[in-house]
Amino acid sequence: MTIERFGSVGGEDVFQITLTGPDGVTMRVLTWGAVMRELIVPTKSGPQGVLLGLNSIEDYVAHSPYFGAIVGRHANRIGRAQFTLNGETYKLDANEGANQLHGGSMGFGTKLWSIADHSQTSVTLSLVSEDGDMGYPGRLIATCTYTLLSSSTLRIELTATTDKPTPVNLTTHGYFNLDGSADILSHRLMIAGDYITPTHPDLIPSGEILRVADSAYDFTSARPIGAELINDDTLYDTNYVLRGPYGVLRQAAFLQSPKNGMSMELWTTEPGVQFYAGHMIDIPVAGLNGAKYGRHAGLCLEPQRFPDSPNNAHFPSSILEPGQVSRQVSELRFSS
Repeated sequence: MTIERFGSVGGEDVFQITLTGPDGVTMRVLTWGAVMRELIVPTKSGPQGVLLGLNSIEDYVAHSPYFGAIVGRHANRIGRAQFTLNGETYKLDANEGANQLHGGSMGFGTKLWSIADHSQTSVTLSLVSEDGDMGYPGRLIATCTYTLLSSSTLRIELTATTDKPTPVNLTTHGYFNLDGSADILSHRLMIAGDYITPTHPDLIPSGEILRVADSAYDFTSARPIGAELINDDTLYDTNYVLRGPYGVLRQAAFLQSPKNGMSMELWTTEPGVQFYAGHMIDIPVAGLNGAKYGRHAGLCLEPQRFPDSPNNAHFPSSILEPGQVSRQVSELRFSS
């Protein structure tokens, strides 16, 4: 395990932590945004990077579409950048038109986290979000723990506590590409969800819960991502309702490259997962190892509570009360 300075933001140092797992997996994490900057997995044909990342903190601040970040206080979107809780309406920072995305313009993915604990295989980062931050009530204390386990597994545990009732929906925002190809359209994907929460054109949920059977959203069996691209207005950026009980670690998705045979299983305790196929990626600077990141260069599988859940009473609740602990556990299990 090493800690080194990666640059500075607003006059404060940003550090990079390098972890090494028992099976030789290498991970690099930034204190800015708790970003997973790099994840390198050993394979039979040599080390394989599986994440999109950038080369300087300046590039992250200027160009990153949440590459590898922990986003919150409420990940995904909240309609009209507001919600009502216990009879009081809270106006949030609107950073995507009239709506809020990933906690606002200064959400958790843009903040400096502190190193709370570390070992050769694990690091815990912490963040304090004060009452009123981006419009949210309550002083929230969040932690993110990355741990490299055996069998080429990365465990991510996210926790939060608060002194006032507040929505909490933290998630990981890694962009995955298992073989370094220019795009992920040939990757095969399975999502363990029979339903989605469809959205209006601004990607705010309509409130419906629809079956995926016989539609282009059906990934209940593994198939190439590019087999049924929908159209430029409704490309994959969708919340899937996962099977199984909320709070229990179970498999949410399976991803595999046909080029090198590498696969990744996503396991999570969360009720949903956002699948985003990266159609908006267009990074003007070089990525890791000089890569050019364009349309569909990587995909996101974001374990989450449902988008706009504070405004949809029939969605699983994201409200955290004082005295409670919000806890999310996800695992990325790699094999080749």
